[in-house]
Amino acid sequence: MNVSIDVSWKSLNKHDEELCGDKVEILKTEDSDIVILADGMGSGVKANILATLASKILGTMFLEGEPIEEAVETLASTLPVCKERGVAYSTFSILQIFHNGDAYLAEFDNPGCIFVRNKKLMTIPENIRTIGGKKIREYHFKVQPDDCFVLMSDGTIYAGVGELLNLGWTWESMAEYTLKCVKETKSAARIASMLSEACDDLYQQRPGDDTTVAVARIIERHIVNIFTGPPEKKEDDERLMKDFMAAEGKKIVCGGTSSQIAARYLDKEITNNHDGTKTVPPTANIQGLDLVTEGVLTMSHAYKLLRRFDEGDIDGDFFDDLDGDNGGAHLARILLEECTELCLFVGKAGNGAYEDDGTMFDISIRKNLVIQLKEVMEHLGKEVSMTYY
Repeated sequence: MNVSIDVSWKSLNKHDEELCGDKVEILKTEDSDIVILADGMGSGVKANILATLASKILGTMFLEGEPIEEAVETLASTLPVCKERGVAYSTFSILQIFHNGDAYLAEFDNPGCIFVRNKKLMTIPENIRTIGGKKIREYHFKVQPDDCFVLMSDGTIYAGVGELLNLGWTWESMAEYTLKCVKETKSAARIASMLSEACDDLYQQRPGDDTTVAVARIIERHIVNIFTGPPEKKEDDERLMKDFMAAEGKKIVCGGTSSQIAARYLDKEITNNHDGTKTVPPTANIQGLDLVTEGVLTMSHAYKLLRRFDEGDIDGDFFDDLDGDNGGAHLARILLEECTELCLFVGKAGNGAYEDDGTMFDISIRKNLVIQLKEVMEHLGKEVSMTYY
């Protein structure tokens, strides 16, 4: 087994607060993916600082291979305890998925993780340990593809208290709604959005507490390769294409000249489609490639969609745009929902080498766009590599 995770999260700030008191960290080690959700005590700036410190301490220690006991004891001694209430500085949930299918979950005072397998709610056998005077729920288990996990802060199960529901949005009701969402889509991004929107509706768009859901879906590794921009030297066309076609995973070419290079190398024709919009040019087809698009305009449209998602600007309109019939939306869907690792093959032509065929490469625009794409994908928890030619 060689699994990875499709992970996405969404936070609602407490009404009238500019900062969220919950923090999600996505980390990668050589053999695992880690999701940390920390919920700082209270709300606003103080809670944000506490949650950020907690998640950073846990993340740093986990990446250095420290055991959970060390991490929790460090947390307990580093972060303050509320003098008035004597309660925790920050609660947390940690989910670690190893590439071989082993999984580890540790929870301290957050609502329990929701686990869905084969469209059924599952119970994870728990082991309660006391570390530094604090009870930690700890689990070791095996995962399989299509398993879905939801970590959450306690704002999720208080949604509706004193408003629409007398007893609030309980863990059981959250779990049942998660099950409904999982039956409708496999996308972690869409599940996180649906759960967050349900909580926001129950709060009548005035959240009484910071509310965060982090969704991790177990998937096989999905590698996506993008070739964009002709190489600095024409004689490197073949070397780039050999590397690109030898790479494992989906093959996407962005750019007119890049498409011509690919078609020549593959000895295939380019045929045009009739999709696109006023601002996004139509896609094309080359046998042997998964997607062929125009360059800067299409990639810019895809980047804007990914940026909107990363900034939490997610609603029905966002998914309508994401499902649009154009190359930019298609590219963004692949990168958001079908990609765990992105490999960028970037040509650096900028010396007029391709001026003869009317496609002088604007290296500054494309270079900046590729870097922005890399940064937003990494922030979304994807692995990104970049090779220049």
